[in-house]
Amino acid sequence: MKNSSGLLLLGLAVIVAPMALHGQVPLQHRPVPAPKYVLGPGDQLVLHVADDEEISDKPISIDPAGTIDVSMVGRLQAAGLTLEQFKAELTSRLKRYITNPDVSVNLSASGSQPVSVLGEVTNPGVQQLKGSGHLLEVLSLSGGLKADAGPTVIVTRESRWGAIDNSKAHTDPTTGISTVSFSLDELMSARDPENNIFIEPNDVITVPRAELVYVVGDVHKAGGFQLSHKSISLLQTLSLAEGLGPNNAAGRARVLRQEPGGDGTPRQIPVDINKIVAGKAPDFKLQANDVLFVPRSGVKVVSEKAIDAAIGITTGLLIYH
Repeated sequence: MKNSSGLLLLGLAVIVAPMALHGQVPLQHRPVPAPKYVLGPGDQLVLHVADDEEISDKPISIDPAGTIDVSMVGRLQAAGLTLEQFKAELTSRLKRYITNPDVSVNLSASGSQPVSVLGEVTNPGVQQLKGSGHLLEVLSLSGGLKADAGPTVIVTRESRWGAIDNSKAHTDPTTGISTVSFSLDELMSARDPENNIFIEPNDVITVPRAELVYVVGDVHKAGGFQLSHKSISLLQTLSLAEGLGPNNAAGRARVLRQEPGGDGTPRQIPVDINKIVAGKAPDFKLQANDVLFVPRSGVKVVSEKAIDAAIGITTGLLIYH
């Protein structure tokens, strides 16, 4: 009997192992249960006790001490309890006066779980969580993203709520503050559901403004163009600007770049667009706030005045999304 059991187990191993190697037995991620809403000061409850008119069904607020005053039973602790726990406590206290009380407790308004949503959303400010809220839900409560939104969203969490439960999160060992950054494209497309994390009270959600590169000079569509990543190639940027103008001096183009800690004077980086287009020179990576300046032909020397004008003109350019 033992031998036959051993052979059976060995046979199963022989069958399952190759399937696993070929990806036919994928690992299953168990869904994380939503955290239950925990009551706090400022929340409003509606209590109802069947066949009892002494307890009003009008909303009652939890006071700053975390308690609530209920007819017949007096003051009850509510803060720190879930709705189910508070209902159980209220039911237990009512049994002294009512046989088998039929009790219902509902949250009519949330005021104890603020979340700050900052940056490029339609309605930035403080949102109140109502029950368990995911990141996408809170962004939706804020009216969604503005056209100027950058490619990432950042969540910051206080130490008292513990570290953010995500492999991308970082916790400061000194303060205990936890932060995580997600790609908005990945979040919106639900490519990785783990990115749509649960939001805790006092979390700060920030959507930074998109960074830009600028194209000025002899191109068809001068302007500022949003970066979807940390950098963009020169050829991609020219494509966004709909190509070179008819009178360009592309061989004498310049990239104007502000260096960190510099005196404010941009560094001029010569780029020969003609060679890049012909494949005789590598493509050039533009960074945030770079200005690609394409001079007009007939101008033999790119003067400092022309450079200053190219920089100054960026403030009035159209921004393309």
